[in-house]
Amino acid sequence: MIYPDNFEQKIEFQKVRQLLSERCLSSLGREKVDEMHFSTSHEEIVSLLSQTEEFVRIREEEDSFPADHFYDMRPTLKRIRVEGAWIDQSALFELRRSLHTINGIVAFLHRDKEKTPKYPYLLALAGDVLTFPEITKRIDTILDGFGQIRDHASPRLSEIRRELISTVNGISKSLNAILRRAQAEGFVDKDVSPSMRDGRLVIPVNPSHKRKIKGIVHDESASGKTVFIEPSEVVEANNRIRELEADERREIIKILTDFTNYLRPFLPDLLESYEFLAKIDFIQAKAVFSTLIGGIKPTIENKPEFDWVAAVHPLLFLALKKQHRKIVPLDITLEGDNRILVISGPNAGGKSVCLKTVGLLQYMVQCGLLIPLKENSRVGMFNDIFIDIGDEQSIENDLSTYSSHLLNMKFFEKHCNGKSLLLIDEFGSGTEPTIGAAIAEALLNRFNRQQSYGVITTHYQNLKHFANENKGVVNGAMLYDRHEMQPLFRLAIGNPGSSFAVEIARKTGLPEEVIAGASQIVGKDYIDMDKYLQDISRDKRYWERKRDEIRRERKHLEEVTSKYEADLEAINKQKKEILAQAREQAERLLAESNARIENTIREIREAKADKEKTKQIRQSLQDFKDKLEPVDSPEHRKQKKQKPKHSVGEDKGLKQIKPFVAGDTVRLTGQNLPGEILEISGKKAVVAFGMIKSTVELDKLERVSNNQLKKEKKSSNTRDLLHERRLTFKQDIDVRGMRGDEALQAVMYFVDDAIQLGMSRVRILHGTGTGALRQIIRGYLGSVNGVAHFQDEHVQFGGTGITVVDLE
Repeated sequence: MIYPDNFEQKIEFQKVRQLLSERCLSSLGREKVDEMHFSTSHEEIVSLLSQTEEFVRIREEEDSFPADHFYDMRPTLKRIRVEGAWIDQSALFELRRSLHTINGIVAFLHRDKEKTPKYPYLLALAGDVLTFPEITKRIDTILDGFGQIRDHASPRLSEIRRELISTVNGISKSLNAILRRAQAEGFVDKDVSPSMRDGRLVIPVNPSHKRKIKGIVHDESASGKTVFIEPSEVVEANNRIRELEADERREIIKILTDFTNYLRPFLPDLLESYEFLAKIDFIQAKAVFSTLIGGIKPTIENKPEFDWVAAVHPLLFLALKKQHRKIVPLDITLEGDNRILVISGPNAGGKSVCLKTVGLLQYMVQCGLLIPLKENSRVGMFNDIFIDIGDEQSIENDLSTYSSHLLNMKFFEKHCNGKSLLLIDEFGSGTEPTIGAAIAEALLNRFNRQQSYGVITTHYQNLKHFANENKGVVNGAMLYDRHEMQPLFRLAIGNPGSSFAVEIARKTGLPEEVIAGASQIVGKDYIDMDKYLQDISRDKRYWERKRDEIRRERKHLEEVTSKYEADLEAINKQKKEILAQAREQAERLLAESNARIENTIREIREAKADKEKTKQIRQSLQDFKDKLEPVDSPEHRKQKKQKPKHSVGEDKGLKQIKPFVAGDTVRLTGQNLPGEILEISGKKAVVAFGMIKSTVELDKLERVSNNQLKKEKKSSNTRDLLHERRLTFKQDIDVRGMRGDEALQAVMYFVDDAIQLGMSRVRILHGTGTGALRQIIRGYLGSVNGVAHFQDEHVQFGGTGITVVDLE
C-alpha cells in the first residue's frame, strides 16, 4: 500500500517517469513508463531488475543489438480488424521495418539458447514471441527498399504503369514540339520548359500571346506575368493520364486490401509481438537511465531491512552534476534492533533530503528500477510505504498544517505493521512544542511496538532520548562543521545531532544581544548540550575507527600466527623426514664400511704381509674413508684451520715496515682526509690533500689501504647524501584531494623523513572540507613518538586547514 495518493509527487517520482519517457524510442515504451507501478512480489522485482541489468550489459558490450525502427503499429493493426479495411502504404512500410526489428531482437536473444544463455531473463521474455518471416517476405514483394509500391506488385499494376509512362512520353514529345514552334515565332521565351499544373503538363506563356496558342488556360503566376496553357493537342492525352492514375490508385488499394486480408488472421499474435517490443523499449529506457545515474542491481532480500552503502539521490545527483559539484552519499542500516531511525541536526543540513532519498530509492527498486549505491548493499522489501512531508493544509477541507499531519498519523497508526516503511518529516511540529513532542513520542512508541520500519526527522530532545533508551529505535545525526559553520550532509548513525541554533543565528547576523538573551533564557547547560553531543559523536567515530583498526590488526596477527604454525609444523615434519633419511644413510654406510674393512683384512692375510701389497690395500681403504667424510666434518674443519708454517726469516720480512714512496695514499695520523705523496725529501714529503699541497714529516703520516679508502668513501657518501636530502627537504606537504588511506601513507613517509633529517617543525596542508582528512592525520600524529606537539596554523596562514607539527 502506498499512502497518500500524491506519494509520487512528494518524493518527486514523476520526474523519474519523465526522464524515462524521454529515453524511450517510441510511444510503445512511453506507455509502459506510465503503467510502471509499485510491486511487493520479490520474484517480479528480481526479474525486472535482472532484465534491466542485462540490457545495461548489452549496451556496454554488444554492437549488434537492433535498436532502430521501434514503431507502435498496434493502432493500425486494431483498425484493420474490420473487414474491408486496408493498411495504407506508409503504415505497411513501418510494419515491415518494425517486424525486422522484432525478428532481429528475438534472433539476438536466441543465439546462445543451446549454451548457457548470456541474458537469461531477456531470453525468457522473448520465449514465446513469434517473428513472422513469411509476412515480411510478402511485404517485400509489394514494397521496394524506399517504401514505394513495386511495379510488379501485380500484373495489372505493371500494365497500368507501362501505359502511363508511354502516354507521358507522348505528351512530352508533343509539348516540346509545340514549345519549339512557339519559341520560333516569339510567343514564348527561349529558356522556358514545360511545367505541371493540377497534374497536367502545360506551357508557360506571356499573357500578351495567350491567344496565339490554342488550348486551356489552367493557371497564372502570382505576378500575372505568366499564364499556363494546356495545348488542345495534348488535352486528351492528359485526360488519359488522369484515368490511368485513378486506375493505379484503385489497383494499389486492391493490392493492399488483399494483403490486409492475408494479414488479418495473424493480428492477435502480431499484437503480442508488439507488446514484447514495448517491453524491450521500456527496458532499454531503464537501462539508459540507470547508466546516467550509476544505478546497479543490489542484493534483494525478501524481508524488510536496509543495508545501503553510498546511496545517492538520483535527481539531486543529476542536478549537481550539471553544476560540476559532487554529491555526498548516504550510508544507512536498519534491521533487527534498529528499525526506526530518528534523524536530528541543523536546518538545511540534509535531513529531509536523506528521508526523500530513502523513500525514492525504495520506491524505485520496487518499481523495477536500478538504483545508485554500492554493490555490497542489501535492499529489503516492504508491503507499505507511508510518507508525511510538506504542508497539507487545505482551506476547502478546513485542514490546518497540524491537522493534516495528525490525519496522516492516524492512518499510519491504523495500518502500519512489521512490513511497513514510515517516512515522517519534522515529526510533531506544527503545534505547541511541549504537547507536540509528547504526542510524537507516544506515536513513536506505538510504531516501535508494531515492529514498523521508519526514517523520522525531528528537533525534539525527548525523541532523541526515546531513541537512545528504547530498543528498536536508533538516533542519527546530520553532521555539521562547527569551524566552518556549514553542513557536511553526512549521516552518522548512533548518536543524536545538534541543531546548532545559536551558531546558525550568529552566522546569519542576528544581534549578539538577542543571542545572549536567548542563551540566558534556556541556560548555559542547555546551550552546551549541543556541543557535548557533537564531541561525543566525534569521539565515538574516533574510537570506532580505532576498534576497526585493532580488529584488522588482530585478524592479520591471527593469519600470520596460523601461517607460522603451519610453517613450523611443516619444518618439524621435514626435520623428522631428514633425520630418518640420515639414519638410513648412516646404517647403509656403516654396513658398507664394515664390509670394506673385513674385505681389507682378508686381502692382507691372503697377501701374507707383503709390504707393497699391504700399502696398496691401506691406500684403497683410505680413499674410501676420504670419499665418505663430509666436507664440513670436524676433521675437515680441523685440517682447514691448519696454516702453512713460515720460516723465521719470512716472519721478519712481513713485520718489516715498507718505506713510503711517491704515489702512496696516506693521511695524517688521527685524521680521516686521505692524500697522495707527490715527492719525498729526506724525512719530509710533499702531500696533496685534494687541491691543497702541504709539506709533512714522514713520521706523522700513515699509509691508507684500498679497503679503508673504500669504507671511508662510503661513509662520506652517506653523510653527503643526508646533507643533500636536508637541503632539498620541503617542510610542507599538501594532501588535499587525496583519499584517506593515500593521505595517511604520504604523511607517514613525510614525518619519518622529517624526524630522520632532524627537522624541528613541519606543516601538513589537508584543507577543511568535511574534516575527515584532518581527523585521520591527527589520529596518526598522536601515536608517533617523535612528535612533540601539533596544532592548527594561525588563522592568517590557513587556520584549521593546516596542521603545524613540532618534532622532538
